[in-house]
Amino acid sequence: MTDATDAHDAPGDAPGADDLRDSLPDDLNAHEYAGPYEFPDNSRRRKPAVIYLAFAALCLVLWLTKRDSSALVNDGFLWAFVMLGAVGVFSFTSGWRMQIDERQALVAAQGAVEFAVGHASAQQVWRGLRSRPTWRVLIYSAEEPPRRRGLVLVDAVNGRVIEHLVQDNPVEEWDI
Repeated sequence: MTDATDAHDAPGDAPGADDLRDSLPDDLNAHEYAGPYEFPDNSRRRKPAVIYLAFAALCLVLWLTKRDSSALVNDGFLWAFVMLGAVGVFSFTSGWRMQIDERQALVAAQGAVEFAVGHASAQQVWRGLRSRPTWRVLIYSAEEPPRRRGLVLVDAVNGRVIEHLVQDNPVEEWDI
């Protein structure tokens, strides 16, 4: 053997046509996407909720009809009904339809503070037991460097400003 071929003779060293490789799905590949990003709606939670509720109903029907005559159907089916039903109801009731996107939340946040807004960013979070979608908007005043900053919570379902906090931006000395 020669030195040039020794490096590629070891198994697993050279990539071949039969190697499996991980790759991003097309809808998650940000390098090939052009256009504004559309944030997924929380109402997608209702689809798995329907599946959970259907399996819960199936477990209940099997438990009611076969619990005395089948060795495979026992009280575990009743517990599965209870658990799947609870998760299904929670998923369905927390599947809020978002009416407000991040741009509308930024506009609502600007209206909630008493200064002209410069830099701002919005982050989608959830509030409460039923996971109501909320935009958390961080804003800075338009001066350079910004003198004021604020945090505004905007309801993503109806656009109402839930609460806001405004304070002076601390002056930091970067002398090294």
